[in-house]
Amino acid sequence: MSIADIPQGAIQAAYLAPEGLEITLQEEIERAGRTVLEWHGPLALSPEPPFDSKWALDVWTEPSDIPVASIKSAAAALRGMQRNWSHLPVDFHRRSALIAENLPPVKAAPLVFPQAMPTAKLGAWTLLSPERMLASATKTSPFVNGAPRFVEDREGPPSRAYLKLWEACTRIGAWPKPGETCLDLGASPGGWTWAIAQVGADVTAIDKAPLAPNVAAMPNVTLRQGSAFGMEPERVDWLFSDIIAYPDRLLALVQAWILAGAAERIVCTIKFQGETDHDAADAFAAIPGARVMHLYHNKHELTFCWAAG
Repeated sequence: MSIADIPQGAIQAAYLAPEGLEITLQEEIERAGRTVLEWHGPLALSPEPPFDSKWALDVWTEPSDIPVASIKSAAAALRGMQRNWSHLPVDFHRRSALIAENLPPVKAAPLVFPQAMPTAKLGAWTLLSPERMLASATKTSPFVNGAPRFVEDREGPPSRAYLKLWEACTRIGAWPKPGETCLDLGASPGGWTWAIAQVGADVTAIDKAPLAPNVAAMPNVTLRQGSAFGMEPERVDWLFSDIIAYPDRLLALVQAWILAGAAERIVCTIKFQGETDHDAADAFAAIPGARVMHLYHNKHELTFCWAAG
């Protein structure tokens, strides 16, 4: 089916895929009993109501299929629904740009971590054809096209992996505080350890390999050499892990810590090698108190966040 063959009003949800993960997202949509009518760039158009997708960067939950008679009429239609709109450019770029120029600007300054997510209502729109616009006044991400931007630190962290931790904590609205105790499993070279220490928490890094010297020298960082999977759960406020491990092995580790009542919060990366293990992702999501999501800064991986009840 082409976009032109989709009847007006047939689109009930739209799912924005991370770059290169369109197949993974479509697999998840179909496993949820939904259908993908057609892809519009990275946007999967579905005729069924939206569901809680793990893999979508953003879900357009109330899409309206709007005829476009002119640039001014398209902008007027959007302004008549609400003020703030983000544009997903796929095609018809000149016409899209002219419509965007007729909308109020969206202030999306980079976040300074730790900083709360924006709370202003933000919709999303795209041109399906020069005469047809899809617009959703509500969507699941408060960020433009699901992509948070941070004021980055180009000198302190030994890698850009810290951006995953920043994004995860921003998305759940919680981060380590001074005086809290944290464990970072598989910490080397120390990107997550650096990010945790930067906000003033005490962090013990667990790894057989050393930390970057500047991270190891931070006053609230302790390195304990050893295997993340060889240690017994111990009482901490936060358990973090960006370790490379098969999902089922990481799931067993997470379940052990939760069963022991050892951590108040857990944030870890579920990494997939080869094909996506959707069953494993579902098992993580089924844990009471869990949230599983694909971050903008993730690759072929998901982020698991959990808080004690």
